[in-house]
Amino acid sequence: MGRYIASVLGAETKHDGYMEGNGYCVSWTFGHLCALLDPHEYDERWKGWNMSMLPMVPQRFGIKVAPDEGVQKQFNILKDLISKASEVINCGDAGQEGELIQRWVYQKAGCRVPVKRLWVSSLTEEAIREGFQSLRDQSDYQLLYEAGLMRAIGDWLLGMNATRAYTLKYARTGANDKQVLSIGRVQTPTLALIVKRQREIEHFVPKTYWDLKTKYRDTLFSAQLPAEEDEYPIMSEDYGRRIIDSILSQPFVVTSVEKKKAAEGAPRLFDLTSLQVECNRKFSFSADETLKLIQSLYEKRVTTYPRVDTTFLSEDIYPKVPGTLRGIADFFPQAQPLLTLKADGGKGSGSLPKSKKVFDNKKVTDHHAIIPTGQRPDNLSADEMKVFRLVALRFIAAFYPDCQVSNTTVLAEVKPLPADGLPDLVPFKVTGREIISPGWREVFADDKTASAKDGDNKSDDDSADDTQNAAQTSLPSFRKGESGAHEPLLQEKTTQPPKYYTEATLLRAMETAGRTVENEELRDAMKENGIGRPSTRAAIIEKLFQRRYIVRERKSLRATEVGVRLIDTVLSPLLKSAELTGLWERKLRQIEHGEYTAAQFLDELKQMTADVVREVKEDKAGMLCPVCRQGRVVRGRTRYGCSRWREGCTFAAPF
Repeated sequence: MGRYIASVLGAETKHDGYMEGNGYCVSWTFGHLCALLDPHEYDERWKGWNMSMLPMVPQRFGIKVAPDEGVQKQFNILKDLISKASEVINCGDAGQEGELIQRWVYQKAGCRVPVKRLWVSSLTEEAIREGFQSLRDQSDYQLLYEAGLMRAIGDWLLGMNATRAYTLKYARTGANDKQVLSIGRVQTPTLALIVKRQREIEHFVPKTYWDLKTKYRDTLFSAQLPAEEDEYPIMSEDYGRRIIDSILSQPFVVTSVEKKKAAEGAPRLFDLTSLQVECNRKFSFSADETLKLIQSLYEKRVTTYPRVDTTFLSEDIYPKVPGTLRGIADFFPQAQPLLTLKADGGKGSGSLPKSKKVFDNKKVTDHHAIIPTGQRPDNLSADEMKVFRLVALRFIAAFYPDCQVSNTTVLAEVKPLPADGLPDLVPFKVTGREIISPGWREVFADDKTASAKDGDNKSDDDSADDTQNAAQTSLPSFRKGESGAHEPLLQEKTTQPPKYYTEATLLRAMETAGRTVENEELRDAMKENGIGRPSTRAAIIEKLFQRRYIVRERKSLRATEVGVRLIDTVLSPLLKSAELTGLWERKLRQIEHGEYTAAQFLDELKQMTADVVREVKEDKAGMLCPVCRQGRVVRGRTRYGCSRWREGCTFAAPF
């Protein structure tokens, strides 16, 4: 990326670790060159793990250069260049993490000259040139930096202190040493979501119920009886058989036929989470794999900045849409019909649509949705092309007409023979759907890699393309008042447990703090309280794998014994509650937007860290049993007991 920016600026002379020319020196970082200091670098007493030294709260946080030979060499190159510069331009990723990475470098390098910020959403030559024409002062991004800094400090405070406290108090001693119980501000509530779902499945008790239907004119109608128990109308076979016997000889009467025409808009453009969800559903890519692929596409300049949480475009993108479509039309013939349309406001038969569902400045902050840049997608790997097709076809579909459908609802009823305990009337219902004009669905009609909807809440078993499922399900022509014979039937069914999380459904759960939300607008509102950021969620899931807290069985995510035990051990609700952690994420966003101060957040972090450590210290679990003096005190559901209770120790005490 650095070399490409250098070529745009005319800095063509190669040096060790940088490019030079036309008045510029262009250098680069790789990963995090700098990081917060380790505990013992603040206080030598913090080098050993000792409960009496907790909580560890530095008076002032400091940073260091990572102790890696290559990192040290590159940092010294940057430090030397900065010392000779008249101005520094921060060209890092235009986001919270990118801001933090670069600022730490020139802070550690002792930068004393003015710093400007390049802020672009794509790496095309045009975008870079435009960005250099409108460089902004770094002070404009001070709040973004403070939010990133508080995130790093929060992770340090909670991670370092809670991990040491829980490991010292509760970890089992192995052959060589104690196993480290890793606690994280986002990692632990994410693991708790998986453990909770797993327990719901393990403790699920299936119920048998019966579903009443009847066939009339080769159409299967479903009974609309009030529920006997929970949401299931017929909980006993005998009751269902009695209803069938009472309606078998009675006429089936159509009471209502309602047809409604509706327009279905194209699926939303991708943000990072919805792209990761779709790639997991369709290709079984992990969240981390998808992030790496879309990052590579960004660096190859064929898609825009990927670490975004909006599905909208700003209005200044609208005039550029025709050029973007022309750039990808050779690869996607679906774009051809749009090439004759003009970006003149979105009205008229020759105009490119300009929908509020796509263009909305109020829904875009630093970056817009992920879209193609218009550069030719040459030299992409097979997996990169799969991801690019998803992004490109979503973009093309956004400018196609709505899909026009006709939805039909037919209501009917049967009056049973009089009998005690049976309803006076058995209502039935059937719905049908017919596509009148496919509109945007044409974009996906022949494509096997890019589905028409984003499958937010679908299970693995439901992952077939919606384009394939959109087949016409039209009904016979019914009329109100018609009646005739029918064939009732009773189907035995069993309630099903919830499904294990997949990476797709876990990402959605992280985005909505564990709540199941299907409505897109409501989900947008809940993103403020999601746990983690779009750019960090993949790394959090990978950490859970690396620490063997979870494993993957086919596409399902399951907690290991170690992971379950860790969640059972955690006392603080804040450490394992997705909703409470989501509130902390919201405060970080508020810092970024100037609605909350970093100083307030830091005070709350310090207090919370102290509370977590105190809670662990005061917990009796892990202590030597006061009765037998041989076992250890363990925590049950409502009381403490001795680990040697099977050997006859009688110690027990309530919480």
